[in-house]
Amino acid sequence: MEKMLRSGARAAFRNNQIPSTSSVVSTIKTEESMNDHINSLCKQKFYKEAMEAFDSAQKNSTFKIRLQTYTSLICACSSSRSLAQGRKIHDQISKSYCKHDTVLNNHILSMYGKCGSLREAREVFDFMPQRNLVSYTSVITGYSQNGQEGEAIKLYMEMLQAGLVPDQFSFGSIIKACASAGDAALGKQLHGQVIKVEPSSSLFAQNALIAMYVSFGKISDARRVFCGVPVKDVISWGSIIAGFSQLGYEFEALGHLKDMLSYGVCQPNEYIFGSSLKACSSLLRADYGSQIHGLCIKSGFSEDAFAGCSLCDMYARCGFLRSARGVFNQIERPDTASWNVIIAGLANNGYADEAVMFFSRMRSSGFAPDATSLRSLLCGQTNEMGLRRGVQIHSFVVKYGLVTDLSVCNSLLTMYGCCSDLNLCFRMFEEFRKKADSVSWNAILTACLRHEQPAEVLRLFKMMFFSQCETDHITMGNLLRACVEISSLKLGSQVHCYNLKTGLVLEQFITNGLIDMYAKCGSLEQARSIFDSMDNKDVVSWSSLIVGYAQSGFGEEALTLFKEMKSSGTKPNHVTFVGVLTACSHVGLVEEGLKLYSIMQSEHEITPTKEHCSCVVDLLARAGHLDEAEKFIDKMELEPDVVVWKTLLSACKTQGNVDLARKAAENILKIDPCNSTAHVLLCGIHASSGNWEDAALMRSSMRKHDVKKVPGQSWIEVKDERHVFFAEDVLHPERDDIYTVLHNVWLEMVNESRPQHKRSLQFIH
Repeated sequence: MEKMLRSGARAAFRNNQIPSTSSVVSTIKTEESMNDHINSLCKQKFYKEAMEAFDSAQKNSTFKIRLQTYTSLICACSSSRSLAQGRKIHDQISKSYCKHDTVLNNHILSMYGKCGSLREAREVFDFMPQRNLVSYTSVITGYSQNGQEGEAIKLYMEMLQAGLVPDQFSFGSIIKACASAGDAALGKQLHGQVIKVEPSSSLFAQNALIAMYVSFGKISDARRVFCGVPVKDVISWGSIIAGFSQLGYEFEALGHLKDMLSYGVCQPNEYIFGSSLKACSSLLRADYGSQIHGLCIKSGFSEDAFAGCSLCDMYARCGFLRSARGVFNQIERPDTASWNVIIAGLANNGYADEAVMFFSRMRSSGFAPDATSLRSLLCGQTNEMGLRRGVQIHSFVVKYGLVTDLSVCNSLLTMYGCCSDLNLCFRMFEEFRKKADSVSWNAILTACLRHEQPAEVLRLFKMMFFSQCETDHITMGNLLRACVEISSLKLGSQVHCYNLKTGLVLEQFITNGLIDMYAKCGSLEQARSIFDSMDNKDVVSWSSLIVGYAQSGFGEEALTLFKEMKSSGTKPNHVTFVGVLTACSHVGLVEEGLKLYSIMQSEHEITPTKEHCSCVVDLLARAGHLDEAEKFIDKMELEPDVVVWKTLLSACKTQGNVDLARKAAENILKIDPCNSTAHVLLCGIHASSGNWEDAALMRSSMRKHDVKKVPGQSWIEVKDERHVFFAEDVLHPERDDIYTVLHNVWLEMVNESRPQHKRSLQFIH
């Protein structure tokens, strides 16, 4: 009868039919049958049913649970991560008359470690009468998996002192702990021990070493270990491909994927596909990604959430939103990460409305948005039109309790900086300034520059400096831009010194920023000195100096530098051509400038922008070719903007062409009816040509539209204080002293000129 029961239960298991626990237990008559039944349930991974059978067996005092059954139950709790049931089984073991052996204790250790209860694991370990290598490895693994790397390393040292020789599983756990702790020196020592104790046949340890070196950023060491593995498994390939992809060696990552496929021993899993697709994203090579997409479909991972998420992210980053949507819709059960990827892809590519729609779908599908979801939505709000939506997202942040998440606060600050006024940004920043990091400070500095408040950048940087928050290249870039905006060479030099002190000047971004700052602040000699000292000049380096020479009137030097740039093999960009066209304009090289403009697209594949067109108009107008400049504007493929017409209008004033000036001014006023420059210039042209009636009409039009001439201003720095002056300024507190000095200077100039005037008269006589 008992044999029939056991065979019937096994048949049910084979047919994936879970027998009713109560009905089976009620028919079991012997202790042996009960133990066999529980062991069979555990073996078939019916953990819940095994626990129910154990509970039923406990009610029958005649049945005793054997040691092997307790071991099976503890292993079941480990696999199901059921800490409560594990404690219950452990408590029953302690009360039973079973003799505790080391094997059972090791399983209990492992169970507590996998369930995250390291305190109880350590208590069991400390009271064990006998410990072996598995005992130490179980606790070390528990510490390593639960973020207590220091305790894992300490226990490993105790294990060595106890005379135990590590095996590949011990090495795997301690190497993982070492990688998480970032202890590269210990990692090298462990590598030496692996070579000494476990040669290259220990695949588990070798894979752990590959992952460890990747986490240290030492890809050459990781590759050396990988090449030394004689028989590589899918983890070996996955670790090295992920390492190359994470550390910026995208082509090497894809090359190793190709090697893996050509060997044919292992098939890629969803994680290998994910790393390979990340490499395609970084390279912006959707063509490579689509080939890997085909492999995913062939391997049956097209509906997998992890692989689908990676595919969706790759297509979105490469700008193929239609493909990204298609991949997302094919994911059988999208998780939170999948929703976040499609939302971020749409928001970052300018589809803010659709991103919000997917956000709504995510919530209606039962997924609560997390910090990543809301950050992605906020990144899509980049103009004043997005302010209303940004405020709504802010309410979601409050609703879901994410106002304490610094990354979300930083995204909110960036959004308000793009969409709102500066006062709102300051209020937002003050709410979390005490916990602000470098991203927070950079966001508020960028907002100040966006709202044309460079002086605020300098004030806030002082606060940032005293808060002891670490600065980075973005901070320095903002500072240098602020120095350019206020044309302060002195402050720019101080920023340069600060960069030298912190070592940031070695970064390409900072060096290029310094060249731009010195060039725009008028110190071309210093800009050239920094440029000449660079070993790795890029297109930004060349363009910054070329534009600096051109805008300062050194057109020939700019053109010479452009020739050197082409000789060096550096490909010019659109900024470079703005510089060389400006240079041609300043030195009157009309034919050279027109030739450069014509080869922009044909030879360099640069589509002309309105800025380039404005340079050509200036080139022709400065040389007196106003008719050609007018024809060029009429034939422009782009719609002429205010800058193009202003350029022509200024030249018309210089050369007194009233008719063309009127045309230019009228076109400016069509685009911007309240443009003061157009009114003032046209009024001046009419006055200088004697058309007083037209000049009066222009002044009347200015009064009608409430257009006021923007007064010119200048400034000077005295003892670190900036003094701003407007034309005919009478508001400065020291105006009387200033005008007295100016009057005395004027008198001295007059006195100096008088003798020369007399000598010239005598010479004439």
